Amino acid sequence: MWRTYSFAFLIFSLAFSAAAKDDGRIHWKPIDRGQVRLDDKQPLKTALYQPDKSQKKPNLVLILLGHRWLALDIKAKTVYQVLPSDLQAQGADFESGDLFTSDRLIPSKNWTARDVGPAELIKLTLNDYGRELQLSLPHPRDLRAFY
Repeated sequence: MWRTYSFAFLIFSLAFSAAAKDDGRIHWKPIDRGQVRLDDKQPLKTALYQPDKSQKKPNLVLILLGHRWLALDIKAKTVYQVLPSDLQAQGADFESGDLFTSDRLIPSKNWTARDVGPAELIKLTLNDYGRELQLSLPHPRDLRAFY
């Protein structure tokens, strides 16, 4: 009987520790081979990040566009303003809380997404800039074997 209780305790403690790790924080990793263009020109300073693969949020993207940070939810077709103070640097990576809140929403329009071979091409217009933002996001390596 004590084995049953100890087994139940082990399962409970593993479930609790897994839930404790999911504290709502997002660990952003740089995207290799990703590209950013603004009105068909590459900005002087850009960077692309996606959540760590273990977080299973492939539809989220963090972008440095000059001195401005943006967060995109590609599935929901929404753009959010990110303050530099929202990001905590961890080497080449960043960590943040929830950046996807309605009070940070930036109006956008004309969203398109299409597969262009080794990458997904996403285009949208930022209403506050009035300019077209274009992202080229490489497909995850583990899915490339199926193409």
